Amino acid sequence: MIINRDYYLEKLINRKWNGRIKVITGLRRVGKSFLLFELFRSHLLASGVSEKDIIAIALDRIENEKLRDPMELYKFLKSQIEGKSSRHYVLIDEVQYAISSQELRDRDNPPRLYGVLNSLLAQKNVDVYITGSNSKLLSKDIMTEFRGRGDNIEVFPLSFIEYLSASAKGKEDSFNDYLLYGGLPYTLTLESHEEKAAYLSSLFTEIYFKDIEERYSIEKEYVLSALVDSVYSTIGSFSNVKRLSDSINSSLHLKSNSHVSINTIASYLSYSEDAFLLSNAKRYDVRGKKYFESQRKYYATDLGLRNAKLNFRQIEEPHLMENAIYIYLKQKGFLVDVGVIEKSHVNENGKSERVKYEIDFVVNKGMYQYYIQSAYSLENDEKRRRELYPFSITGNSFKKIVVTSHELRPHYDENGIFHVGIVDFLLGDYLSD
Repeated sequence: MIINRDYYLEKLINRKWNGRIKVITGLRRVGKSFLLFELFRSHLLASGVSEKDIIAIALDRIENEKLRDPMELYKFLKSQIEGKSSRHYVLIDEVQYAISSQELRDRDNPPRLYGVLNSLLAQKNVDVYITGSNSKLLSKDIMTEFRGRGDNIEVFPLSFIEYLSASAKGKEDSFNDYLLYGGLPYTLTLESHEEKAAYLSSLFTEIYFKDIEERYSIEKEYVLSALVDSVYSTIGSFSNVKRLSDSINSSLHLKSNSHVSINTIASYLSYSEDAFLLSNAKRYDVRGKKYFESQRKYYATDLGLRNAKLNFRQIEEPHLMENAIYIYLKQKGFLVDVGVIEKSHVNENGKSERVKYEIDFVVNKGMYQYYIQSAYSLENDEKRRRELYPFSITGNSFKKIVVTSHELRPHYDENGIFHVGIVDFLLGDYLSD
């Protein structure tokens, strides 16, 4: 099954010969290797690049075991490039195999692999692309160890439009599956719920948590698991480290002398975000144009993983819909915040009080800014007023969108608010004007 990832392929094409190392990161099993070795390589060949000028090395394959030694890798690459005037594309998959556990523990010296990759950039006829496991190659590593010459391209799970392109079902049924099983490509090859659930559940125990444990030498895996459960259970709700700490200590029935510390929870939360299991949106004061640091909303980066981790027991469509919108916005490259607007009201006692109103998503990219509400339904006047009122007090004319579970057709209402159903929203392009 070939699923085109045109959005990411275009990113790679636009970055050719930019003098930087293109580093493809993202959640495990999201299709990074396929993007580089199949889609991008096919593009190079179709654009006239000779096969001999594409040096593709998959370090996870046993035949390339010798090349996992950084110096052997460097010698091999030099032998393929030296003395040749033609331009070469170096594609290295799973570069974490060239980073030892001992090098990871050495916080004072970078892994030798980084030196090899930086040295390749000195060759004027070499363009370098790599993928790697987030257990050993983090986005923040790229910024520090590649001396400003790393170009990070984060790949997300399939968008709904990508998912639909490979689905044998119609839009509505495909969307229901997408909310339930998420966007990891392999799930589309599985038939039954049992197969999909088993696959998604196994990723946590066999890959994701092991990645985090290996990177950070975690001893309390049960705490990490409980933390992810807690965040996944409350997607779209404001939270902070203290609240999560209290929740986990309570759910694990830990006595006061064995409580997990707030610092530990903060670290585990950061590790989970580094591993692309979680993502967050900060609270943003729309009028004051500043951030509130006390609380954030957390979302799953893939709904299938979220549902499988909770044993498919918390399938509330309004929350899943909000999470799906968040994922879509991140996939499109937007900066995503939660909007907060304070407004004074006179209460029933005649006293003035400040009331905070929320806009689910305030999104920005370049010159564009949008306000988006996720409202499963607007079934009555009170619900409609509550969902749409925050738009009226923003004090600006940026485009305002309300996404509902079903809408007969996309349209603007009498107040200039754009209404659209979730399926149309995920398949359309309403964020470019």
